[in-house]
Amino acid sequence: MSDLFDLTGRLALVTGSSRGLGQSLAIALAEAGARLIVHGRDAAALEGTRDAIEHSTGSRPAAALFDVTDAGAVEAAIASIVEEHGVPDILVNNAGVQRRAPFTEFPVEDWDAVMATNLSSVFYVSRFVAPGMVERGSGKIVNIASVQSMLARQTIAPYSASKGGVAQLSRGMAADLARHNVQVNTLSPGYFATEMNSALWQDEAFDTWLKQRTPAQRWGRVDELRGTLVYLASGASDFVSGQNIFVDGGMTSVV
Repeated sequence: MSDLFDLTGRLALVTGSSRGLGQSLAIALAEAGARLIVHGRDAAALEGTRDAIEHSTGSRPAAALFDVTDAGAVEAAIASIVEEHGVPDILVNNAGVQRRAPFTEFPVEDWDAVMATNLSSVFYVSRFVAPGMVERGSGKIVNIASVQSMLARQTIAPYSASKGGVAQLSRGMAADLARHNVQVNTLSPGYFATEMNSALWQDEAFDTWLKQRTPAQRWGRVDELRGTLVYLASGASDFVSGQNIFVDGGMTSVV
């Protein structure tokens, strides 16, 4: 059974992996044997991720710095990656941002930023990686969404829209790519104590609400996403495509 989850030698690109959740996901793939290309826009933070992976696995990953919201920059960066390293076997679209404001006060520029980073970037990066996967006849694409792909909450309507879009985009990609042996799935975390959520887990009232709302009665730990990611990136999921898998302590199962 262990061979099903073995990623030895497979090339993985993880966007938004210079810190937080993305860094943890990149480490998980590296520990499963994958060759990593980590990505970010902050060179210093990206070096920290490279150091962490090298410390954990003994192998230093490659790094790519580009703006996932700029289609031209993405196309050029993917072409460079393919030329230097080959077509990724695994693509994890993790880059994301959050903006909060009541809907009637939500700035248009913040809507544009959320949609560009959370949704358009998934299309851009996948669009330029997928042709190589199709030509090779294999590939795994895992798009990181959120419980907000199914649920909504006050002050984050654009974020919910973007993550719902990610889940539906994954289904559409699966419809086109599955016949080429390229599996596309969505991984949707619940509430995890990450840098992006720091304003929430430091808020006593929200912390209490979250624990009461979640059947597991606690926040998720970032390492609890690793197993699901490795599964979706491995041969164990070769007949799984177009799915939205929630890792949320049961939140989306109850009212």
